[in-house]
Amino acid sequence: MNAPSPAPAPALAYLTRTQEWALSLTIAVVTANAYYIHPIIGEVGRAFGVGEAQIGLVPALNQLALALGILLLLPLGDFYPNRRLCLIFVAGQTLALGGMVAAPGFITFTAASTVLGFFTIAPYLIPAFASKRVAPERLGAVTAQLTAAVIFGILVARVGAGIIAAHTDWHTVYVGAFMLMVAVTAFLPIAMKSEGASPKQPQAGYGALIGSVFTLAAKHPDMRISAAIQGLNFAIFTASWLALALHLTGPELGYGTDDVGYLAGIAAVSVFTTPRLGRWADKVGPRRARIAAAVVQFTGIALFYPLGFSIWAVVVPLFIVNLVGPTVDVTGRMTMFTLAPEIRTRLTTSYIVVMFVGGAVGSAAGTAVFEWGGWAGTCALLAAMSSVVVGLSLHAERRWRKLQIVNKN
Repeated sequence: MNAPSPAPAPALAYLTRTQEWALSLTIAVVTANAYYIHPIIGEVGRAFGVGEAQIGLVPALNQLALALGILLLLPLGDFYPNRRLCLIFVAGQTLALGGMVAAPGFITFTAASTVLGFFTIAPYLIPAFASKRVAPERLGAVTAQLTAAVIFGILVARVGAGIIAAHTDWHTVYVGAFMLMVAVTAFLPIAMKSEGASPKQPQAGYGALIGSVFTLAAKHPDMRISAAIQGLNFAIFTASWLALALHLTGPELGYGTDDVGYLAGIAAVSVFTTPRLGRWADKVGPRRARIAAAVVQFTGIALFYPLGFSIWAVVVPLFIVNLVGPTVDVTGRMTMFTLAPEIRTRLTTSYIVVMFVGGAVGSAAGTAVFEWGGWAGTCALLAAMSSVVVGLSLHAERRWRKLQIVNKN
């Protein structure tokens, strides 16, 4: 007699539209925590009695901790259900944010912010959770919605923090952020109530899984180039916004944090233009599109110094940089989409780690250079990083063409 076949695994229930929007809101709120400081960094530094270089350590260490968390915690998705991990990591963020609110001094505030960064993993786990629980014909739409939530969270954080701090104080910003995180922590178990079987345990152990991230990165130089480009691109993003906030709210210009917050609203342009530029990159190829985006970005950065002494004039370079900056990231990720599916997640892990290391370097360097060389020094730093992005983009395209010729022969 034949042994009975095992019962098929139960199909996962599709997410409701309410759940999809709840998960999008979660991503926006969780992502926002790292960006409240951008327009109010000068106010926070003055409150703790530290200089520009020292206060720059807060976002720098937050980004470094995020990179470390992605490297060490994100692979756990191969061991444990995404739902359980998200609940733990979001709760960890909430506790860390509470530590920032209650921090009596600069060191405690910085330490809590660093822990906050380490647990900011949910934005990278929730899309994986949702992708298994939506109809195939809606996968693209839901993925785009969750991606847009990241941009929306950054935008609202930077605009909202500047306005709230101008009418109350910077501490109120973090009190409000903590209350939002408490609410998210409470309703997330309901939003993620659809749960399936636990992931299969990989044959290799956790240490081998982490090691394979480095092994695969070493075998794919094109990914390393893309990661380096995006690391510099994100460094430009963090350095420019932090230094601009210090520049505009400093004694020379004397603008308020609300003015910086309104200025941050320019980033909304990327919400509308990035999908169109992504479709254009599909037509011309990601590497060629990246070169064009990098050159346009350099043009915008070159205008920062001459136009950076008026909040109205600086809108021009900010618009240009925010128009194409996300496209550099999109085209970099596209270069990995042709590789084998079973290694894309680990390659993406390497890519994201390098990106946030770049963001940390930009946070530290942007504020330190501003303290040393003012707006002129910051603009020189941004121009240098942008020129390297252009050079690496050209190198990646030439290298790809040579490989195509070799493969044809």
